[in-house]
Amino acid sequence: MMVRYRSFIADSARWDGFDLRPTDIVISTPPKCGTTWTQMLCALLIFDGPEFPAPLNKLSVWVDQSIRPLSDVCALYAAQEHRRFIKTHTPLDGLPIRDDVSYVVVGRDPRDVMISMEHHLSNMDIERVLALRGQAVGNDDLATLPPPTHPSEDPAERFRTFVTTTVPGGPANLTGVLHHLNTAWQRRHEPNVVLCHYADYRTDLPAELQRLGAALGYDVPDERADQLAAEASLERMRSRADETAPNAQDIWRDHNAFFRAGGWGEWRSRVSDDDQAAYDAVVALNTTPDLAAWVHNGRLASGVDPGR
Repeated sequence: MMVRYRSFIADSARWDGFDLRPTDIVISTPPKCGTTWTQMLCALLIFDGPEFPAPLNKLSVWVDQSIRPLSDVCALYAAQEHRRFIKTHTPLDGLPIRDDVSYVVVGRDPRDVMISMEHHLSNMDIERVLALRGQAVGNDDLATLPPPTHPSEDPAERFRTFVTTTVPGGPANLTGVLHHLNTAWQRRHEPNVVLCHYADYRTDLPAELQRLGAALGYDVPDERADQLAAEASLERMRSRADETAPNAQDIWRDHNAFFRAGGWGEWRSRVSDDDQAAYDAVVALNTTPDLAAWVHNGRLASGVDPGR
C-alpha cells in the first residue's frame, strides 16, 4: 500500500489518477536536491540535444502539485508521444512501482537543502500559490494540512527547526529528506532505480550524464557528453529560465533567481557544535553509515557507489 504525502502544495494521492507507460522515467527528488537539473539531463538524453518540442517546464510538470487540476496534468502527459520524464517530490514508498518504469532519485547534503529552500521560499509568491490551489482543488482542507512556514529571523534557530521538525509532507526537514533518500537506497540494486547526487553533478557533469544515460538505455560518447553537459550548466539554464524554471509563469517573483549559485557549505556559519551533534543524532537514527556518507558527499567523494 502506498504512503500518502500531503501538504498545502502537493498531494501524492494524485498518482492514483495517473497512467504510467512502459519506458516512463519518474524523477523523484526531495525538493532542492537538483530536480530541474535532472529534468534537463533527461531531456537532453531523450531529445539528443537542447531543442525540445516544448519548454522544459511544460514537458515535465509536477504530478503531485495541487495548483493545477489533475485532469490538466494527465492530459498534458497523455498527449506526449516521446519518452516521458515525470517530476515528483514523493518518496518511492508513495509511488506506484513498476518494473517497466525507471526511477531516478537525487540526493544532496540536507544542510545545503535547507539553505536552498530558504532562498526558494523567499522567491515564491505564496498568495499566488494559494489562489491557484483554490482554483484547482479548493482550499477548504487547508486547516488539516501542515501550513506554509513562517521561519524565524534567527538563522541558527531555522537550522534547529529543520533538524527537529518531523512533519511528513510538511515543511522541508531533515527527517523527511533522509526518509525520501532511504526509500530509494533500499531499492538501489534494482535495475530500474538509479541514484544520482547533486555533488557528483557539480564534480563531473559529463560523466554523470553518461552514467544516468547508461541507466536509462542511452549510450553517450565522451565528446557528446561534454556537449550535452554544457547545455545543463547553471549559466545556460539561467539564460533559459522562462523555459526551465518550474511554473515559471505562475509563482516565482524572479525566474532567474530560481537558479541561484547552488552553494555548498553555507550552513557552516550558523551551526554550533551542539547543533551539529543534534543533527548527527538524527542522521544516525535514520540512516546507515554508507547511506549517510553518500547523502552528504555523493558517490565520487564518498567512494560509496549506490548500486551502479
